[in-house]
Amino acid sequence: MPVENTEDLFVEGLQHIYYTEQRLLDALEELESTSSTEELQEGFSEHRSETQEHISRLEEVFEAVGQEPEGSEDPVVEGMIEAHEEFVEQDPSEGALDRFNIAAGQKSEHYEIACYGNLTPLADQLGLDEAADLLEQNMREEQDELDSLSEMGEEFDYGRIEA
Repeated sequence: MPVENTEDLFVEGLQHIYYTEQRLLDALEELESTSSTEELQEGFSEHRSETQEHISRLEEVFEAVGQEPEGSEDPVVEGMIEAHEEFVEQDPSEGALDRFNIAAGQKSEHYEIACYGNLTPLADQLGLDEAADLLEQNMREEQDELDSLSEMGEEFDYGRIEA
């Protein structure tokens, strides 16, 4: 379907973030299972629960624009997932994998923040105030998760990575 107006652009972006959140739901489970510290495992598990809430909010936004919730494949998220799978296949040390998982989480958070940051003003432009509020809430939670991951990255003990 060609994008001809603001609503089309909004729906297309909504479909991409819906797909992204669904794919990251599974990816977060993988990040949790491949992390070796309880702190990382708990962080990814908690964010997985938040991601389920994000998906529910997105479904409310779809309803607000009279659309059925539908995802549209996003090559960016597929590339991030593929990069993680390739790294795991290299059989890295636990420390290296933990640090890679932190970075992978940060990358996905930056991407999601950018998606929500672009969708929110479109919702405002369309007069979808409630949808804009839901998207803003998702974006704030993604920012909080990014802050948490960034703190873990700053505090990471690089001595855990074998030289």
